[in-house]
Amino acid sequence: MFDNHDGPSVRGFAAVLALLSLTAFAVTASMLYHVHHEQEIFAKLTQHLPKSDLEAARELSGELSLQGGLLVLLGLNTIGTAIAFAWVVRGYLTSERTLEDVKVYSADVLASMDAGVITTDRNGRMTSINPSGKQLVSCDEDHLGRTLESLGKRHSLLAEIREDVATYHHPIRDRDYNLDNQGHRQTLRAGCTLLRNRRGEEIGTVLHVRDVSERALMEERLRRMERYMGLGSLAAGLQHEIKNPLSALSLHIQLLCERLETTTQDAEVDELLDVLHTEIRRINDVLDGFRNYASTNQVGRTSVDVAILIERLVRLLRPQAEQQSVKLDVQLPAEMVGLIEGDSVGLEQVLLNLALNGMAAMTDGGKLTFRLSRQDEFVRIDVRDDGIGIPEEIRSQIFDPYFTTRNNGTGMGLALCDKIVRQHDGSIDFRVIENSNPDSDHSVLGTEFTVLLPLSQSA
Repeated sequence: MFDNHDGPSVRGFAAVLALLSLTAFAVTASMLYHVHHEQEIFAKLTQHLPKSDLEAARELSGELSLQGGLLVLLGLNTIGTAIAFAWVVRGYLTSERTLEDVKVYSADVLASMDAGVITTDRNGRMTSINPSGKQLVSCDEDHLGRTLESLGKRHSLLAEIREDVATYHHPIRDRDYNLDNQGHRQTLRAGCTLLRNRRGEEIGTVLHVRDVSERALMEERLRRMERYMGLGSLAAGLQHEIKNPLSALSLHIQLLCERLETTTQDAEVDELLDVLHTEIRRINDVLDGFRNYASTNQVGRTSVDVAILIERLVRLLRPQAEQQSVKLDVQLPAEMVGLIEGDSVGLEQVLLNLALNGMAAMTDGGKLTFRLSRQDEFVRIDVRDDGIGIPEEIRSQIFDPYFTTRNNGTGMGLALCDKIVRQHDGSIDFRVIENSNPDSDHSVLGTEFTVLLPLSQSA
């Protein structure tokens, strides 16, 4: 995972030192041999010298002995140096093994992390990446040596924050970006810091990437909950301050209509009164939706068979579905998935809202699918349509109250669905089904909402 350029050069230096030591030892041994050979020759020569030259011969013999002693001392020094060098080499090899163990341990630590770690040089080229990083950014060893831009537009944020850190020398933490992973939203959280060596010199950057999809989903659900947790008193005030005068206004308009019926037959007046009636009903619907959304009352709980709810809903929807050329497809398991404890009226409202939204998205007909299954300790309900899908720019808003893309909608349908499901300790989410064919002009095939409801404890 990491390149090591220092090891071979150090080993080469140690090999050169060992060769020099062996050469010095060989030269010393050769010199000792020659001195010994010269002493043998000198001994033979002294046997034939006259007695008058023996004194000079003894002086010369002493000098040769002194040189021999010096050579012996040099040899001993060489041997001592070789022994000391051997200990140095042994210490080096031990240190190298220890360093290798540390590198392996560090690699094991990085490989065990669930966060991706990517290092780059000063030019932005990737120098290392751990296994989690390869999985999160979908790359392999072939990407080493390339820039972060080679990861594609999906991970363009990584290149941007690396550039910012390299330019301004300030660390960046917790930058989120979303990926579309087979129709499901995946949230990655990235950060970047400078990479420095032991001397404090800047040699690149370190990027860390984590998958925070579950955390982001929980944070989004908490934000949804916070949207209505202080609205109870406001809803009661609106009921008193607006709905009561609105009821009086509706009553007087009805009285006015009855009076005008006996005195005049003006079509324009009738149309104006009809508009007043329509708008008053609309205001009443908005107030009722707001009251239901902001209400904190606990739902009544009885044993509910979701399969029966779906069958009842399909019978209710069939006439409208036939009128819109929508085929209803019900996929129920052969065996009962189990009962849940909940409010059947509220759950019927959830399924009805999801079904009506799906049918509204299929203006040219299509198929509306209801699928019931068991997922661990939950009942899973999937409602899928073949409509136009949900544009990416509004996907984070569809559960917001009063958010709607239809002219005749109040924007409370999905917000109420979300609240009712959470009151049942469940969850609701969606995914957009997209076409993998790049040649298709219409890549979106529809939307699938998934509701998870906990099974009854007796199930």
